[in-house]
Amino acid sequence: MTWYAREEAAERAAVEPSYLVRLVDLGIVAPEHLDRFSPGDLRRVLMAKSLEDAGIPLEGVAAAIQRGALSLDFLDAPSFERFAALAAETFQQVSDRTGIPLELLMVIREAIGMAQPSPDDRLREDEMAIVPFIELQIAEGFRPVAIERLLRVQGDGTRRIAEQEAAWWNSEVIGPAMAAGKGSEEIANVDLADRSAPLAEQAVLAMYHAQQARAWTANIIEGFEVVMAKAGIHSRLERLPAICFLDITGYTRLTQERGDDAAADLSATLARLVQRTSLQHGGKPIKWLGDGVMFYFRDPGPGVRAALEMVDGLAAAGLPPAHVGLHAGPVLFQEGDYFGQTVNLTARIADYARQGEVLVSQEVADASKEQGITFGAIGPVELKGVSGTVHLLRAQLT
Repeated sequence: MTWYAREEAAERAAVEPSYLVRLVDLGIVAPEHLDRFSPGDLRRVLMAKSLEDAGIPLEGVAAAIQRGALSLDFLDAPSFERFAALAAETFQQVSDRTGIPLELLMVIREAIGMAQPSPDDRLREDEMAIVPFIELQIAEGFRPVAIERLLRVQGDGTRRIAEQEAAWWNSEVIGPAMAAGKGSEEIANVDLADRSAPLAEQAVLAMYHAQQARAWTANIIEGFEVVMAKAGIHSRLERLPAICFLDITGYTRLTQERGDDAAADLSATLARLVQRTSLQHGGKPIKWLGDGVMFYFRDPGPGVRAALEMVDGLAAAGLPPAHVGLHAGPVLFQEGDYFGQTVNLTARIADYARQGEVLVSQEVADASKEQGITFGAIGPVELKGVSGTVHLLRAQLT
């Protein structure tokens, strides 16, 4: 085990040595030797500082510990080793050493969800583990804006996982233990935490690898599609299918605000509506994408009608407003999913649509012969990530 002298322990916990002495005097931290602190002791210092910053007086924490009503011993468990202390280097020092621009380096802490640091603040140990990945990207000439975008998405995604995990643990472990009147050690349930933490990490990593495989496959397939098109090898499809993206404004936020039961009812209502409507018009839902759904339709015309009916149906069901994009073109199928430029362009059209709108490409309008649908020209527009302009039309029921 690693041991820290008092000065080093205080430095790694970002507190004054006198604060450390105070915690020892209060009995919140009880090292075996006054000048030898364990990693668990450091985590107790960090926890005590967090409690105090949250407005909980340390004297009250100490009194609860003395009475046996509270214990911080669980912080010695392996599952809490991820509570990182400070590393030895500041952001400025790491920037100077690695060549990573200081502004980009400081994005790490922002992406995690913490306040922007100053150049003289030291990195946390967990933040330091991210530095080599950024260093590699800089060395390979990746654009800082692309690196920052990935960092922020990674931060947001992992934050949502961690918050949901905390809510799950609270509802399934802490809440029931407190309701049963169990003691602090039983409430912490260190044994279960130690057993579940590595399995949870394994599950998250496995899901990430599965998502990687799908996303990387999409990149590879799209690359092949471009190469084949340049070589004059085109799709042999006589009738181009349509891809449809339906996005619901604020759906994720709404489900979080309404709680688990209401969110489940909302999801079930949405699933029934889009499944039924798409199948009635010869389509099928392919995958759920956070705030929306991707569909495949054999024929563009029925796809447009299905999209219009889904938008109206969501409104009638009291769900948030939807916006839809459709495009027709060759698509590539692999393991239950569709890939290619048609899919990517459709997603951009959906992003461009406003609430309640169903926007389609000229290809969809030309292939649609459905009665009772009209198309109003919007004109050529520039879409994010798409070269040139795309002629869009607004579909409406007449």
